[in-house]
Amino acid sequence: MKPLWGRMTAHQTICHLIDSFLVPMGAKAVSMATSPMQRTVVKFLALNAPVKWPAGVKTRPEVERGAGGTAPGEFGSDRRSLIAAVERFAAANRDFEWPLHPVFGYGVRPT
Repeated sequence: MKPLWGRMTAHQTICHLIDSFLVPMGAKAVSMATSPMQRTVVKFLALNAPVKWPAGVKTRPEVERGAGGTAPGEFGSDRRSLIAAVERFAAANRDFEWPLHPVFGYGVRPT
């Protein structure tokens, strides 16, 4: 089956999502966007434009498949890790502080 979005398999997507939840919980470090274009134009469009996020937009290298992202291991274990990350992220009493977003910076902190 041809993917409708991106190039990842379901298992690779699970690992990407784990990494993506670990970043805002401070459990996985990512580099900050350094380009003025990323910090201004991309930030403005992402937060204000009433359009669907386009396919192919690069993510931070530390969570990118094949770069710094977590490689798939055993499917069931990775699935359980994702569920645990989502539950921790969504818990009413969180046990982590929100770090700065690598692109959006100080302006985007959940309430």
